[in-house]
Amino acid sequence: MVRAMPERPARRHGTKSITAGKKSSTLQSRPVDKSTRNLLDQTNQDTLTSKPPAGLYIISTPIGHADDITLRALDMLRNVDLVACEDTRHTGNLLSRYGINTRRIAYHEHNGERVRPGILRKLKNGAAIALVSDAGTPLVSDPGFKLVSEAITNGISIIPVPGPSAPLAALVSSGLPTDRFFFAGFIPSSSAARKKIFQELADIKASLIFLESPRRLANTLETMADVLGSREAVIARELTKIHETILRGPVAELASYYLRDAEAGVLPRGEIVIVVGPPPKSQSMHVGESNSKETDKLLQTALQNMGTKDAAKSVAELTGLNRRDLYSRALQLLGDAG
Repeated sequence: MVRAMPERPARRHGTKSITAGKKSSTLQSRPVDKSTRNLLDQTNQDTLTSKPPAGLYIISTPIGHADDITLRALDMLRNVDLVACEDTRHTGNLLSRYGINTRRIAYHEHNGERVRPGILRKLKNGAAIALVSDAGTPLVSDPGFKLVSEAITNGISIIPVPGPSAPLAALVSSGLPTDRFFFAGFIPSSSAARKKIFQELADIKASLIFLESPRRLANTLETMADVLGSREAVIARELTKIHETILRGPVAELASYYLRDAEAGVLPRGEIVIVVGPPPKSQSMHVGESNSKETDKLLQTALQNMGTKDAAKSVAELTGLNRRDLYSRALQLLGDAG
């Protein structure tokens, strides 16, 4: 069964109840309250002239709720020489909220080759520069990797200023195992590439975390169910924003849920994180090894009472093995018996 957060949960201070309707803006939150403003003002007075040491500061910013930023991050953003950001207007909205007017420069995947040498030159000349993404922690599925890599090559200090991260927020709210996890980033757009990625990750005994586009979500979950078998999963959408939604359930049921919506012309909106649980403990064999004696016995028993497709589905749910592999093996067993 697909399990969701209540449609109208108790209001959280600073956000609104989940409602259907128009898409929320990127930064939705309450104004900074008086006590927080007083603390920020005191922090400003204490650190106004405190320029940080030279280096590249990797600073996490909110993934939705603008209050989710640390005092240290604000201090760094206020006092560095330059802020390199994906979108200067987007980051400018966040900075202006806290009275920060540090100069900004656009750095993203489309201008990186051209802009990167200038940033590195400033760093080598002793500048303190902040690197931020549009949301969350830089370098997690964004273009900052090359800048950090080349900065290290040039002997430049790299200083992390940790904070919000959509993948980690989804993981800790998923209810799935957190002791071991694998972040796989964005899922490929082509069906063949998606299937290949899931096959490569199928044997990892850890929770898997993916980022996905809303328009591909239903098809992705369908492929995931076929390749990864029976696993629990969570769809976390618009985390920390007004329309935050978390759906939990078996991958196949989540796929059916979103396929029905897609057929009705209803597509989810916003940023989506998928968390998939590790292979079930009952899965004593690797996916694809569906020709073992134990699996054959299960298939033969199931084939006595149901059709090939249903038999494969039944054994897949029982073992966590790939449904298509089991279907192929069932056909082989029927052929041998004939």
